[in-house]
Amino acid sequence: MKISYNWLRQFIDLEWDADKTSDLLTDLGLEVEGIATFESVKGGLAGVVVGEVISCEKHPNADRLKLTKVNVGEAEPLQIVCGAPNVAAGQKVPVATIGTTLYSAEGEAWKIKKGKIRGEESYGMICAEDELGLGDDHDGILVLDESLIPGTPCSEIFDIEIDQVFEIGLTPNRSDAMSHFGVARDLKAGLEQQEVFVKVNTPPTSNFSVDNRSLKIDVEVHDNKLAPRYCGVTLTNLLVQDSPYWLQNRLKAIGLTPINNVVDATNYVLHELGQPLHAFDANKIKGAKINVKTLPKGTKFITLDGVERELHEEDLMICDTERPMCIAGVFGGQYSGVTDETTAIFLESAYFDPVSVRKTAKRHGLNTDASFRFERGIDINTTEYALLRAAQLIKEIAGGDISSEVVDLYPNKKEGFQVFLTFDHINKLTGQEIPRDSIKSILTSLEIKVVNVTEAGLGLIIPSYRTDVQREVDVIEEILRVYGYNKIEFNEKFTTSIAKSSVSESHKLQRIVGDLLTSQGFYEIMTNSLVSQEYPSWMNENERDRAIPIMNPLSGDLAVMRQTLLFSGLEAIAHNQNRQHNDLKFFEFGKEYNKGDKSNSEQTVVSLWLTGNTSRAHWTLKEKATGFFVLKGYVESILERLAVGLKKEIGFSDARFAEGLQFKVADVTIAELGVVNPGVLEKFDLKSPVFFANLQWDAIIQLGQFDAISFMEIPKFPEVKRDFALLVDEHIQFQEIKELAMGVEKKLLREVRLFDVYTGKNLPVGKKSYAVSFTLRDAKKTLTDKQIDATMERLQKAFQTELGAELR
Repeated sequence: MKISYNWLRQFIDLEWDADKTSDLLTDLGLEVEGIATFESVKGGLAGVVVGEVISCEKHPNADRLKLTKVNVGEAEPLQIVCGAPNVAAGQKVPVATIGTTLYSAEGEAWKIKKGKIRGEESYGMICAEDELGLGDDHDGILVLDESLIPGTPCSEIFDIEIDQVFEIGLTPNRSDAMSHFGVARDLKAGLEQQEVFVKVNTPPTSNFSVDNRSLKIDVEVHDNKLAPRYCGVTLTNLLVQDSPYWLQNRLKAIGLTPINNVVDATNYVLHELGQPLHAFDANKIKGAKINVKTLPKGTKFITLDGVERELHEEDLMICDTERPMCIAGVFGGQYSGVTDETTAIFLESAYFDPVSVRKTAKRHGLNTDASFRFERGIDINTTEYALLRAAQLIKEIAGGDISSEVVDLYPNKKEGFQVFLTFDHINKLTGQEIPRDSIKSILTSLEIKVVNVTEAGLGLIIPSYRTDVQREVDVIEEILRVYGYNKIEFNEKFTTSIAKSSVSESHKLQRIVGDLLTSQGFYEIMTNSLVSQEYPSWMNENERDRAIPIMNPLSGDLAVMRQTLLFSGLEAIAHNQNRQHNDLKFFEFGKEYNKGDKSNSEQTVVSLWLTGNTSRAHWTLKEKATGFFVLKGYVESILERLAVGLKKEIGFSDARFAEGLQFKVADVTIAELGVVNPGVLEKFDLKSPVFFANLQWDAIIQLGQFDAISFMEIPKFPEVKRDFALLVDEHIQFQEIKELAMGVEKKLLREVRLFDVYTGKNLPVGKKSYAVSFTLRDAKKTLTDKQIDATMERLQKAFQTELGAELR
């Protein structure tokens, strides 16, 4: 939110510089994120001075140029070549001297330099109105008042406003500070704690009066819950034109573009008092009546931006007797707004239900200054005051008459909220005792009324504009931020207790796995739980209907809860590869969300992505592409680190995986990994293969043996290795051989490793060759040849009997 310091000082008489004021605002909870300088004329006309044209002659080498001598208050006049048709001797003109920076209408800077034009030297520039940023006229140079003295800076002649603009990071609860008046109220409270006593000046409305009653427009509110208060008044005989410069400068300073004097007045009061207003062209209101109501679902309505929108049955609309004119609290309609031909208006000031406005704004993807304030809750008791203020301002700058009584439909008056504040609770939450007189003065400065005082505490009435202060703890927070967090003392001694916790707690295990993966070259990523509405259609058929949609998504790219982390990771890979980062290893801890028959579910998973090369090219080795078994090794290292027991491997493929493998423990799937389907990669414009693994974190935690510490002595006796070249059927997997071997020889067999696979010539059809290494060791003695041979014979017989394997 932008706050103009010049505008702020219209409410509060303060001589502090902007930096000092910003520090106080930040201490009060209105964090100033930056201060920008605003100039009504960019550059502030620095370097531009008054010049007197002493002589003006035709350029010797150009028909349309003039050669002038100009007195700019220096010892010698300047020779300046000028192409303006209206330049003449004796004129007082603005001169941009050498080194001056001027700005185009688009904000592009250009510097005045000494030049030679058609053979004649030129030492400056005589400027037109648009070249200085003072207007749009470029028909000729700007001629100044004859009484001006040459050399006078033009910044002293023209009314140039220089302002400091605060960029305030306003928290959503501080709806009371969404205006210059609201910030001034807070600033006053902070100043009083520093013994700087000032008064907040409110714009007067005591001179408001009805000039005639020639234009009455009736108002009917059909649902007081959606519009608890609605005010309006009519003005006639208006002249719609550009706003005066002072008003334009106020709006430009906070980033608004002036439109016309009527619309600018409503925007001015919005940012002055925080009350949104809307002006309807009264001649376009059919039936001379305003109806505040909802319309049937599907009703078409064209908003001010020219977009035809389909209304929801809960959208509150401002209508006349025939058609809708405005989405209440959100956006105006195309055919009811103020134009240059408007001569009469109905001026609206209302309080609309915050929840209703927010839902409507989100449904239609609209975010306006009005909806921003209505959503957070404005002051319902400022509605009429803001209307009177705006009506007087419009009458002041657009002429006209106030032509009706003020309509004020406010059936259920809102009173201040009552809270009882105990002194003990203040001391307990703040950690120290704040003087009671200071508490009372702070509450008074915040316009919180103290209605009764007891030894235990204070009875308070909270003003209606503080919608965020509803509990005793909220009042204590208000006291503390004004008193000053910096005044709260800290003890030198810090006492705490260490809570007993298990090593198997999820966050601790996540840290262990995260450290393991980062040590192996992975980078952790964090992606959004909301994903594109297209992603569910890329899932398996039985999963597509289980996607959980968002009721009011910000966009189609954030429309559903993710069912898998795969697609978010592919987005990250595409983002990096588009920036020449091709060798990637990512992991993420996150949640998957799915719709169930009775209730929705969410599961924690850890996902891994690999793509590119495992190593870069070097003079000692060639680059090596990553692959499925590299990924499998990483997954197995995680399971081994978490002490997950013996697992079963099952091959599969689906919409996500071209080829995949499932790890199961006791029929529980704990991991899926494989090659991402090329059709999915194509949707992300990825050319190189991507390998993806998804580990079911919740299941792994239940299966892991985290508390059991196991260790063994370093072997005293040597290992023996023997190899088999086994001829097996094509469908036999190495895992079957390994599991069978470990079951046959449980005592001596330490490791089974596959080191070669051959499928090709000289093998029977439907066969393949596995070269398998077996590591044997006895923990108590050195193995003999007889023991080794007997073991290998048992293994060979088992392979032959169970798997039909033959030795080659």
